[in-house]
Amino acid sequence: MKVLSIVCQKGGSAKTTTAINLAVEATRRGLEVALIDLDPQVSACDWKDIRGDKPPVVAATPVPHLDRALKAAADAGADLAIIDTAGRANDTASAAARAADLVLIPLQPSLADLNTVAATLDIIRLAGGKPARALLARVRAAGSRHEETTAWLAAKGVQVCPIFLGERVIFQDAYAMGLGVSEAEPHGKAAEEIQQLYMYTCSMLGIPTEGGSGREKAKRTRKRIA
Repeated sequence: MKVLSIVCQKGGSAKTTTAINLAVEATRRGLEVALIDLDPQVSACDWKDIRGDKPPVVAATPVPHLDRALKAAADAGADLAIIDTAGRANDTASAAARAADLVLIPLQPSLADLNTVAATLDIIRLAGGKPARALLARVRAAGSRHEETTAWLAAKGVQVCPIFLGERVIFQDAYAMGLGVSEAEPHGKAAEEIQQLYMYTCSMLGIPTEGGSGREKAKRTRKRIA
């Protein structure tokens, strides 16, 4: 099982949006996914309450129990665990970064978000220096700020995902329906972005983009880590 952690020391940077939509995309493609919600606001769990019994599994997990939750997911046959974290919570970010095979750092192309990059990278470095990529999110259609931000990050030695997520209302609408954008608007631009990000993430993690049917495995996963 591979572990993807979504970390940024700022609230409102699209961490939960990234986590739930990648989890849905992986599930749609046949992977068994455990979404671990470390955020005290439990936004991913609130989404799961709306979603109901449809996968992926979402587990609200206190930081001290993270290792136990990940072991349970691996024992249950999960292919991928995605960890959603809180903003401005060093213990949460540190635990997620230590457990990760890859860290995504969602950022808006804004000064407020860029000011958090150094602190986030310090946490990742102190947690073992796992591979990390900045992910520009909530990018507006007009203007070139995302390109300028990418160049600024690159000049600071921060590697940036080649895919960005646009500022699109469908992300909010899909959340409110307990869906991912790939389900709510499968042929839309947001779904295309998530699918591209998913493919990129799989290549970084070294996992297949498609899994088996796995119905019985999914049942075991839901039972053992819920």
